[in-house]
Amino acid sequence: MSRYRGPCFKKIRQLGDLPGLTTKRPKDQKDKDKDDQKGPRPWEEPIYRIRLHEKQKLRFHYGLTDRQLLNYVRIAGKAKGPTGQVLLQLLEMRLDNILFRLGMARTIPGARQLVNHRHILVNGRIVDIPSYRCKPLDTITAKDGGKSKVLIQNYLESSKDKEVPEHLTLDRVHYKGLVNYIIDRHGVGLEINESRVVEYYSRQA
Repeated sequence: MSRYRGPCFKKIRQLGDLPGLTTKRPKDQKDKDKDDQKGPRPWEEPIYRIRLHEKQKLRFHYGLTDRQLLNYVRIAGKAKGPTGQVLLQLLEMRLDNILFRLGMARTIPGARQLVNHRHILVNGRIVDIPSYRCKPLDTITAKDGGKSKVLIQNYLESSKDKEVPEHLTLDRVHYKGLVNYIIDRHGVGLEINESRVVEYYSRQA
């Protein structure tokens, strides 16, 4: 299945807040939040639906295809440590997500466009692969060209109030980001039950 390019509000209403997909919120989202605070539904939601919901939330937040997400689950399953936690670390350390978490792009699709158009340097070299896996001590900067720095500057100015996670450091003056260490579970920028995602794919095998 290809990457989703349809209405963002439709997915937000179905799955809840997806900060990586869009910064906007539908007008009726506040009413939905009030309904959610009233308590659990009187009927028990099917476990398959819960697993699918969490999988879709992960997929649309990070802007992945089903095949890409499946590949990440397989990689996480072969690595040391809890599969769900490793899966989130793999997704969070993608270059497009790092740009988004730094505030150098408003959304993950916006960050992907910056990378594809060769506006971003990693350790002084142009990287045009959004899925590039960043490592500790990697530096992410805007290309020296004027257009690249103007784009990043506009994004940084619009995200002044955005909190940069502890595993990253942002230098607004020089349009530079630094990866301090691999993110831990508490630093993930999405409310997600990753174990349900792993269960979903284990049932598909």
